[in-house]
Amino acid sequence: LDMAQKNFSIGIDGPAGAGKSTIAKLLARKFELEFVDTGAMYRSVALLSHKGDVALDDHDKLIEIAKNAKFQFKMEENFLNRLTLNGEDATTQIREPHISQLTSKVAQIQGVRDVLVETQRKMASTCGVVMEGRDICTVVLPAAEVKIFLTASPEERAKRRHKELQDSGKESNYDEVLKEVNERDERDSSRAAAPLKPAEDSVILSTDGLNIDQVVEEISKIVKDKVGVEK
Repeated sequence: LDMAQKNFSIGIDGPAGAGKSTIAKLLARKFELEFVDTGAMYRSVALLSHKGDVALDDHDKLIEIAKNAKFQFKMEENFLNRLTLNGEDATTQIREPHISQLTSKVAQIQGVRDVLVETQRKMASTCGVVMEGRDICTVVLPAAEVKIFLTASPEERAKRRHKELQDSGKESNYDEVLKEVNERDERDSSRAAAPLKPAEDSVILSTDGLNIDQVVEEISKIVKDKVGVEK
């Protein structure tokens, strides 16, 4: 069977820094699926609201921003996932620390989530996807054939994030990063709108002590098991 006939989707949820993006990109390339980074979509709304000086309590305006946002993802050879937002390259802008902070607040607004979930479902209806985020298996694609909840200890995730920031030439302090990770976890799991939790039928996979290839290998076994596809 070639992949065009065998359309399936992989949903990957989990906290910040569990390695979702890296793993999702590798799986997308391996199984020839489209990669959708839903976090980048929330970050985009945060970025546009920041640029437009929109207050966080102006929900109507934020919902409108989400509705009108045009997202284009293109994964490059080097695995950089280029985001074109309303015709402009926003790949690095959405990763700025102040936008990250803003994003988890924007993501708490139910109306914004509703709009973006709708957009995400449309993306997945046209082709097989690897979609990663916080509520893919529970809310966005509850019918995904392969559902993974990727996790790692806060220390491990802070260590990765700290290294990521340093590698990209940014100032970083491990203790600060760990504090932020814990705060984000708290916000993500306690919010009213789509709190972070595994779907009942998600496979929970801790990436502590595993390298990237090992995680991809584990998930590939699950894909073979659930969908019968080997690559």
